[in-house]
Amino acid sequence: MYKLVAVDLDGTMLNSYGIVTENTKKIIKKTIEKGTDVIIASGRPIDSIQTIAKEIGSNNYFIAGNGALIYDIKNDKVIYEKYMSKQKVLEIIKLCEENSIAYNVYTEKTILATSLKYNVLYYHKENLKKEENKQTSINIVKDMYDYIQNSEEEKFLKISVCDDSKSIFNSILRKLKNIEGIEVLEVSHMSRKIIKQGTEDIPIEYYYTEISLKEVDKWNAIEYLIEKLSIKKEEVIAIGDNINDKKMIENAGLGVVMEGSTPVVANIADYITASNNEEGVAKALEKFC
Repeated sequence: MYKLVAVDLDGTMLNSYGIVTENTKKIIKKTIEKGTDVIIASGRPIDSIQTIAKEIGSNNYFIAGNGALIYDIKNDKVIYEKYMSKQKVLEIIKLCEENSIAYNVYTEKTILATSLKYNVLYYHKENLKKEENKQTSINIVKDMYDYIQNSEEEKFLKISVCDDSKSIFNSILRKLKNIEGIEVLEVSHMSRKIIKQGTEDIPIEYYYTEISLKEVDKWNAIEYLIEKLSIKKEEVIAIGDNINDKKMIENAGLGVVMEGSTPVVANIADYITASNNEEGVAKALEKFC
């Protein structure tokens, strides 16, 4: 029997509109009732995950910032953390500013951005459908370098860098890899999301990478958690769709990816379920749990 299921959010549990379907919620709750814990393992900050965890009835733990922290829901506290230093964040911001490329800084509970573009625009549109206390916290900052330099904030999870031009994006990617002490994700395909504008569907498409502290990933966080819970890795299912899910998919007892996932993870998966728009997570849980 599998004792723990770690599920990614964007492109996995959430459909293209950023929604967990009612059927998926029902299947997750049923899985938990049967004795298999289902936890979220996402790149999002705490507040953004907390709401979804409550929706699906996941009441024990979740992983945020691509493995930068583990949050204990019942005791309302962080039990594992690997943050980027302020100096390293400033170094990356300087490089992004010099190359005029969009970026966001993820703190423990907030996304800092200079404008509503790409992934931040998607989160903003997602917020419009939610009650205020359930929204992802977004802070638009005019001068990011100055704001962070003078801020008391020290808990930086990751930085995401986005652009809709592949050549511009690849250029910044090469430069980022020269910075020491960080992990730069090799994301090879465009992120494709959909937002509603009245009755019209508007696609948001962009190339992106995510930068975190060296040795930060979802699997390292899962390893810490399963040791704490006395669970074997063979008793873990990991479900994802992208490069930031790679290590947990290849190391878990069962690695599941969504149909249409990036080839890097599809090629190492034990099982390919339906896409995120066809309730692939629910179908995988029904099959294996």
